[in-house]
Amino acid sequence: MNLNDSSVTLAEKVADSREMEALLSEAYDYWEPQRGDIVRGRIIQIASHEILVDIGSKSEGVVTERDFQYLEPGVLEQLQVGDEVLVYVVNPEDENGNILLSLSLAQLENDWQAAEERFQKGEVFQATITGYNKGGLLVHLGKVRGFLPASQIDRSHWGNDNPDQDLGSRLAAMVGQQLPVKIIELDRKRNRLILSERAALSQYRREQKARLLAELQEGEIRHGVVTNLCDFGAFVDLGGADGLIHLSELSWGYISRPHDVLQVGQEVDVYILSVDRERGRIGLSLKRLQPEPWSRVDEMYEVGQLVEGEVTNLTKFGAFVRLADSNIEGLIHISELSDDPTSPPDAVVQKGDRLTVKIIHIDSERQRMGLSLKAVASPERETEDEKAMGEELAPEVEGGDVK
Repeated sequence: MNLNDSSVTLAEKVADSREMEALLSEAYDYWEPQRGDIVRGRIIQIASHEILVDIGSKSEGVVTERDFQYLEPGVLEQLQVGDEVLVYVVNPEDENGNILLSLSLAQLENDWQAAEERFQKGEVFQATITGYNKGGLLVHLGKVRGFLPASQIDRSHWGNDNPDQDLGSRLAAMVGQQLPVKIIELDRKRNRLILSERAALSQYRREQKARLLAELQEGEIRHGVVTNLCDFGAFVDLGGADGLIHLSELSWGYISRPHDVLQVGQEVDVYILSVDRERGRIGLSLKRLQPEPWSRVDEMYEVGQLVEGEVTNLTKFGAFVRLADSNIEGLIHISELSDDPTSPPDAVVQKGDRLTVKIIHIDSERQRMGLSLKAVASPERETEDEKAMGEELAPEVEGGDVK
């Protein structure tokens, strides 16, 4: 019986011993850092030759003086005891048993991770040009150096002021500028980070166009800049997306080409005529912001008045003349061009001729105006001609177009 009691007591002692050992092991179970780990720690001491950082391991980590030279200017001076910092584990245990840490490598690793995140998201961001070489521009994203090839730079920076300027001079002039860029290639192993301004601007324009198309409403008035002129109209940048002013929407009067009204680079207010979100097209108008000429014709003109105008078109039945001060077009019927009604219009006047003509008929509701050239040359016939004019303006003409 005593033997049994003694045996139970011994077993209990062994069990208690093992439990105590487990508790002690758990209490002193420190995290074991591995080479390449990036961890947060707290500064516990700053000396001229080293910085001690508590990273939750069995001993403090050491940032040596050698690492100081790789830090960004001013960073070391700002560090204080108690600051929380990001550190990179260079060696979990050196020959002296120290955990070697690096502040600069942690920053480099962190910057690479930030670059990778931007690359994966396809993010467009602003970057400062820090230098250049013969092939392009240098950009630093923190401690990571990126390269912006000359082929990926938007050429509008250089303009046409000095076409003979060499590439090196143009690149040097861009140092210090901020540019919108996008990462187009990232290879961490090769330490390769390639950026593009052209890709950034292309993406920006797509995003801006989508935003504009979503928010634009017909009937709005927007401010823009003329970006291009072509035979059929003018393109205007509304802030990331171009809209088209068709030739017919440039003026109430006759316009032969957009260059007569606008210039590239000119700032203009435009009327939103149409928005085609599916096709991504924006129709604009310049003339809709101007008074419609025929709405004021009775205030500006009267029958018998002599006016100046320019011949804009010739037909078999007469000549159209645009009045100089209003852009209203009237018709000189073939019978009012000369005393010889059999003479074709082009035998009397030519397109582009500037004439003094007499108003002999006004119909503002139907947008018609009858003019006479021979009444100016032969004033004694004006009464008879005016009375005879009436409804003889055939074929019918409205707003300068043949009906």
